[in-house]
Amino acid sequence: MAHTCIHWFRKGLRLHDNPALVAALRDCKEIYPVFVLDPCAPNNVNIGINRWKFLIGALKDLDCSLRKLNSRLFVVRGNPEEVFPKLFQKWKVTRLTYEYDTEPFSLRRDKEVVRLAEAHGVEIIYKVSHTLYNIDRIIEENNGKAPLTYNRLQTLVSSIGPPKRPIPAPTSDDMKDVKTPCSEKHEENYGISTLEKLYQDPESLTEELFPGGEQEAMRRLDQHMERKEWVCDFEKPQTSPNSLSPSTTVLSPYMTFGCLSVRTFWWSLTDVYQGKKHSQPPVSLHGQLLWREFFYTAGLGIPNFDKMEGNPVCTQVDWDSNSEYLAAWAEARTGFPFIDAIMTQLRQEGWIHHLARHAVACFLTRGDLWISWEEGQRVFEELLLDGDWSLNAGNWQWLSASTFFHQFFRVYSPIAFGKKTDKNGDYIKKYLPHLKKYPAQYIYEPWKAPRSVQEAAGCIVGKDYPRPIVEHEVISKKNIQRMKAAYAKRSPHSSDESPSKNEKGLFPLGTAIGSASPPLTLTIV
Repeated sequence: MAHTCIHWFRKGLRLHDNPALVAALRDCKEIYPVFVLDPCAPNNVNIGINRWKFLIGALKDLDCSLRKLNSRLFVVRGNPEEVFPKLFQKWKVTRLTYEYDTEPFSLRRDKEVVRLAEAHGVEIIYKVSHTLYNIDRIIEENNGKAPLTYNRLQTLVSSIGPPKRPIPAPTSDDMKDVKTPCSEKHEENYGISTLEKLYQDPESLTEELFPGGEQEAMRRLDQHMERKEWVCDFEKPQTSPNSLSPSTTVLSPYMTFGCLSVRTFWWSLTDVYQGKKHSQPPVSLHGQLLWREFFYTAGLGIPNFDKMEGNPVCTQVDWDSNSEYLAAWAEARTGFPFIDAIMTQLRQEGWIHHLARHAVACFLTRGDLWISWEEGQRVFEELLLDGDWSLNAGNWQWLSASTFFHQFFRVYSPIAFGKKTDKNGDYIKKYLPHLKKYPAQYIYEPWKAPRSVQEAAGCIVGKDYPRPIVEHEVISKKNIQRMKAAYAKRSPHSSDESPSKNEKGLFPLGTAIGSASPPLTLTIV
């Protein structure tokens, strides 16, 4: 039987290492590559303009690649549960393929789409390719529970073996007997949306430093793999949070959207490592990809993973509700230049170094402002290009010392930490230009500068730049005691192990078929 197929692009916005797409082309006479744009979906309602811009770039790049195969991308707006039944009938579809997604929202959505497909007699094929391993398999190997330590994850994946090797992108030969029916009104009916149509203001954008798309992802990957010595020596904690240009690969957004296959990245690194002395997990580049796997596994295996309440491994903390503090933090108005520079970079560029994420996350939660990590999670979800549900939730729990990491007495200083790698404050001067005339002596603590220095710098604290929102030396000590009290209330067995997946009620749809601090919210590398 020759099938009429829809391949449903979701995160895997690429042609290389896309086993579900390859499966769609087998015994296929017609293929419709579809992306469903659902601005009202829970995972889209809180997305900022930089991320929408990246997605549009990725879709344009994907459409360009498909055109080279005499195909096109069909962008359909709406709810997948409403869209697909109409497309099944309109195009007489017999097969639907897609990449497996482990997020709770995606599992619920996919379960309903599978039900609708079966009701229309449509065959379903999905494949694992967004992660190095089948996450369900890791949990099964751990007696149905998500591993709660990095070392345990390493043991489990070692027993499974190395990740599967990536597969090549489809070629013109693969498509020679496959057609994609297109009308003259394709752009009108199925064209890629613009920022304006998504109610975003392009005028608010700054320079696009990280263009979306598979071609850009592969260019960046190749560029980094040429730096063989740097790749072999890479140790994440040794990279700088406040360098003027990224000290890591910034490939994380490309993996979040699936423009770059994580398996392609893994095996590219393996090729570079071959026969050479190189760093090891958890700090190596391979180690960073395993951190990603760790949080994906936790996100699937632990119920209510993005919340404190109902999350069985999360310490219950009586966080404050202070909208003024939260807004000051999110809008870079805390009065601490290092924190405000980081949040400014995040809002402008959509990316910050993982140690910078550590600093602002600790400051918002247990370090200074005592605001719930869930609030920070929402802000990062909006602003990060690489905002990823599992890693975002997991790392906010980590940095707030709610889960995984329990040394709550270790607090990042919003003053001293940045000085370690940028004594002159060049990073602060770049993102907070109104402070650029401050001497290095006062750039991290402008409130300590004499009035004459402030006037000479053209920036008066309390007028042109806010006073510190809290007194760090005092409040951090108080918050350590509050965390100590929260820990004292924990059950003796809390956070020792995760619930079994069978208790969780989330199952795969079928078979078609800690010793180092991790990066925060998908700053993988």
